[in-house]
Amino acid sequence: MARNKQAVILAGGLGTRLRPFTEAIPKSLLPVGEKSILELQILRLKKFGFTQIFLATNYKSAYIESFFGNGERLGVDISVSKEEEPLGTCGPLNLIKDRIIGPFIVMNGDILTTIDFSKLYDFAIKTGSDFTVVTKEIVIPFAFGNVHSDGEFITGVEEKPDIKTEVVAGIYVMTQNAFKHIPDNKYFGMDDLIMKMLAGKEPVAKYVMLDLWLDIGQQADYDEAQKVYETHFNETEL
Repeated sequence: MARNKQAVILAGGLGTRLRPFTEAIPKSLLPVGEKSILELQILRLKKFGFTQIFLATNYKSAYIESFFGNGERLGVDISVSKEEEPLGTCGPLNLIKDRIIGPFIVMNGDILTTIDFSKLYDFAIKTGSDFTVVTKEIVIPFAFGNVHSDGEFITGVEEKPDIKTEVVAGIYVMTQNAFKHIPDNKYFGMDDLIMKMLAGKEPVAKYVMLDLWLDIGQQADYDEAQKVYETHFNETEL
């Protein structure tokens, strides 16, 4: 019988930019539609066969643990780990490394996405890299004309060009070999891991996602999450 694929959700953020909502409950438990952010993430992972899920927590950890229990209600196996002090976006992984048995997905606990986790997982395995980073192209409308010039003379004006940038999407695939780069009991972020592996000439793979992606960091993002719930995250779509 095939083993259950594993995923880690980083749910230890303080959610300071979403106060006062997060003064009462963790950001990852904020309601979106009829469910919490974490529930929607877990159900999406479950849809693609990721049924052993670790929740890496810090702030209001007891709330999260009491809300999900062992995951039976959602049809998955949930374990909750708690960092005693902030360890960043990568450091908390060391708390569960002895329970990881193969390539696994890691994602931030404040993201809503329609990404196909199976395609991502298969892609990461095929690359042979110990670390795959999901990226997303963001297009930002620019409100002014961009002037091109040669010395004191204008050669052209590009009217209100869009600014395109590629960002780290807060979703990753890692193998057990990646743990050797993560220090114990030290604040260490995913950006630190990327730079450390690149400095050591180790390959870091990139998966560009074209799917819906929403990072719920501010009030406007939370409002947008409510709008996309019905079309992308209701019972039918999940």
